[in-house]
Amino acid sequence: MGRWIELKPEGAGPIAAWRADPSGKPRGGIVVIQEIFGVNAHIRDVTDRFAAAGYVAVAPAVFDHVEKGFDVGYDPDSRARGVAIVGKVDFEQVLRDTAAAIEVAKEGGKVGVVGYCFGGSVAWVAAARLPGLSAAVGYYGGRVLAMRDLRPAVPVLLHFGERDANIPIADVRDFAAARPDVPVHIYDADHGFSCDHRASYDAASAALAGERTMAFFGEHLG
Repeated sequence: MGRWIELKPEGAGPIAAWRADPSGKPRGGIVVIQEIFGVNAHIRDVTDRFAAAGYVAVAPAVFDHVEKGFDVGYDPDSRARGVAIVGKVDFEQVLRDTAAAIEVAKEGGKVGVVGYCFGGSVAWVAAARLPGLSAAVGYYGGRVLAMRDLRPAVPVLLHFGERDANIPIADVRDFAAARPDVPVHIYDADHGFSCDHRASYDAASAALAGERTMAFFGEHLG
């Protein structure tokens, strides 16, 4: 369903992006922000699924500025490579990459952003700082908690796993208490529970989070 396109973000050279289009008239547009593993098979599949649901979906390869075509799985060595690249990534450039993807997704109508892991944090910041968005969803974004004072300009929905060793659940609950304006859903699951390519995948939690995400985008995008 999807295909590779080129984005030309401000501040750096061009990057690749995976774009998938719906078969009929678009309901809106969705920008999909990757985990630390690149725009890999899982992220491409997620993007395709949003297109199948009626959205113009675009997943920018935000690691291209560090390593072109970075695409790995979920084994320990791949995780180590992803962590190393995150340490070299310019977060401000990632936001500019996201902005370029938003411009493409606008072809579908109102635009939302959804991010997973690293991308979940990007989605939180994008909701506060990037124009052209109407909604944002973040899955287990660890940096979100340290940026609790950020004020999104659009509605945001957040998902976390109660058994996530990377994101202390006590901190998630503190965030939820401090930000009653932001719906925070907690699942009996581990980090990465929505990814069916990972050992931590939890089908029930992924399905419920997916239903909530689609309902949220349906409300705010169309």
